[in-house]
Amino acid sequence: MSLSDVPQPPLSKKKQALMPSTPLRRELRAYGHSLSPLVRIGKEGISHGLVRQLTLILFDHELCKVKLESECPVDRFAVAAALGELPGVNIVQILGRTILVYKRHPQQPKYEGTRDKVEAAPKRRRSRLAKKTRRVRDKAKPGRSRTAAKAGRSHAAARAGRSRADD
Repeated sequence: MSLSDVPQPPLSKKKQALMPSTPLRRELRAYGHSLSPLVRIGKEGISHGLVRQLTLILFDHELCKVKLESECPVDRFAVAAALGELPGVNIVQILGRTILVYKRHPQQPKYEGTRDKVEAAPKRRRSRLAKKTRRVRDKAKPGRSRTAAKAGRSHAAARAGRSRADD
């Protein structure tokens, strides 16, 4: 076990709420990059309703972005510390006025393990039209563009704007 494998505490005292640096945290940050904020904290700050909403969202999604609006009276690090005190909630990242929050699902965790093992999106099936156009394209003779093949012209003639009858 090397020194880099040991989780290190955050360097800044302000970021004490962050979960330790681990491969899981790195993966969660990668997944969270494309998320949109689902919870917004405004002028009321952290309320009981906001905590209830965040708990429901974390149960459904496990990973959630929380956005602090400009009129939020509480500091972003104080918000992160308050959210980190909720049972089972981990603060993955504090980036600007956005906080990435994670809570592991009790029965079916989505983000445990490597990225390849996580529910991969099912491959999209090609439509019948796509298969048909592919067959037409494959039947075209080499050296002919698709537009030339449709018009019955060679590639060079198609570029010059002539048909085969003109040759």
